[in-house]
Parts: sequence; structure tokens; C-alpha cells
Amino acid sequence: MSQSLLKAIKILDCFSTKSQLSLIEIVELSNLPKTTVFRLVSSLEEGGLIVKVKKTSHDVTFRLGLKLLEYGNLVNEQIEYLKLALPHMRKLNEELNELVHLTVLENNEAVYIEKIDSTKPVRLVIEKGRRSPLYAGSAPKLLLAKMDDISLHNYLSVVAFEKITKNTIKSFEDLKIEIQKIRKNGYSISRAEHFKDTMGFSFPIYDSNGNTIAALGVSIPLTDYSEEREKVILENIRMSAQNFSLELGYKLIKLQD
Repeated sequence: MSQSLLKAIKILDCFSTKSQLSLIEIVELSNLPKTTVFRLVSSLEEGGLIVKVKKTSHDVTFRLGLKLLEYGNLVNEQIEYLKLALPHMRKLNEELNELVHLTVLENNEAVYIEKIDSTKPVRLVIEKGRRSPLYAGSAPKLLLAKMDDISLHNYLSVVAFEKITKNTIKSFEDLKIEIQKIRKNGYSISRAEHFKDTMGFSFPIYDSNGNTIAALGVSIPLTDYSEEREKVILENIRMSAQNFSLELGYKLIKLQD
């Protein structure tokens, strides 16, 4: 990590002892040179993380900015979001006894942020935090298809396809066809595109504003696949995704459009 960033964090930590601090107090608490503190405080103030409180020209202190409250609210929302997700994931896992995963979009990659494993002797194992390109796997493809057209265009202009398995999508034409299919169906299916000998199925999770914030998915071994099994899995994920979205404030009428 950048040394300047670490020093800036050290300055922010100083406010855990007192809500308002003078420049001299920050220097004393941080054990950093005055010139360094002045430079970093100026940068933090410009970024809205620190606010200057000027009573007189000689009485100037600093306090934490409301920008930090915004960040704190975002973190809190993410924690609450995962708390809400787990009961739906557990129920889906109990109904199907298959791997259930929750995936989000970050920096043009899909990230598996939560999962509940199957108890079957032969099963797929996905590590939490694992990243995937957006053209491989049911959840990544779903998140890609749910991008707005500008973001999708920007992604397609820079993506470089890597052959992960023999079934991985490897051309713009095939990917565009797949995106259209997902948008039409409202869900995504993967046939051993990212994980060998595995089928994946994913539905979107919507927030109260109608934005797709995650993909709820199930993965099964190819050996367990049948058309009848697919129908059961899709219906179970659909209901779980719908109930989760409703709990997040999404309106049922939108889900039926």
C-alpha cells in the first residue's frame, strides 16, 4: 500500500480520540512531520474526508467530513445485504442440495461474495472472493447482460477472451447473441464455460430502484443434469431471487414485466 495513503489513514485515526483537532494536535497524535500532516490534511480536506472549522484566523481545527458517513452507510448496507441474502441462500440450498452462490460486479469482473456448499460427495467448490471474467459462467454473464448499454459497449471494447474450458465463449458475436438471450429469458445458463463438467443457473437480484445488484446462482455437476432437473432448479432460483428482491424493496409488478 502507498506510504502516503497509510499516513493519511493514520491522520484519520487520530480523530478516534477527539472529534475536533488542531493541526498541532494531529502532528502530536500521528507522530508525523508537520509538513507531511499539512500536505495530507489539505488533500483529505479537498476530498471531503476532513472539514476545516475556522472560528478565527488563529483558531482553526479539523473534524471528519460527512463523506466518511456516506462510506460508512455503504458498508453498512453491504453487511445488511449479506445478512438478508443468507436465509434465501440456505433455503435454496436445502431445497436442492446444490452449491448456491451470490455474485456481484466489481471492476469489470464477477466476484463470488457468498456461497453455501452442497453435501453431495461429488460437487463443485467455489472459494469466496474468487473472480471470473464476465463472459464465462452463468452469474458473470447475467451481470454482464444486466449492464446498461454504455457500460456494456465500454466492456466489449476492451475485453480479451481467454479460453478457460472448451465451452468458453470466445468471440464478440457469440457473446452478443448470449447477452440477447439472457435479456430475453431473464436468467442465465452456463454449460461448463468456466468450471469443467459443471452446469450453472443464475437469476438477477434487484434493489428498490430496480437496479441489478447481484446474481443468485446454483451450480451442479453435469452428471446430475436433466431437463426435468433444470426446470426444478430454475423455478427454485426464480422464487428465491424474487423473494430476496422483494425484501430489498423491489416491486413485484416490476418483476412480472
